[in-house]
Amino acid sequence: EVQLVESGGGSVQAGGSLRLSCAASGFAFDDYAIGWFRQAPGKEREGISCISSSDGSTTYADSVKGRFTISRHNAKNTVYLQMNSLKPEDTAVYFCAADVTGWGLGENEYDYWGQGTQVTVSS
Repeated sequence: EVQLVESGGGSVQAGGSLRLSCAASGFAFDDYAIGWFRQAPGKEREGISCISSSDGSTTYADSVKGRFTISRHNAKNTVYLQMNSLKPEDTAVYFCAADVTGWGLGENEYDYWGQGTQVTVSS
């Protein structure tokens, strides 16, 4: 059974940090790019970061560039999203997803999705 399980969400004050984890199982993790997405209330889901399967290349949305860092630990089948200098506008449900065919921030490319973890940033 394919599973992606996010953890590490919570409530934090503006300027604080959180580290999200995405634990994968049931598929060949090393072959998949992993992306992080978020959806705030009343807004569309937004792709914020992705890490490739091959050489660990990364990309970020402008809204998080310089504040968030994505990394992967293939031996643990886990991808991390370190989030620093958090802002109230970062409040959202954060999802990870897996893409075997490529990589990027377009959600339609992704094959598997987690259930999400809530991040709330207060001012």
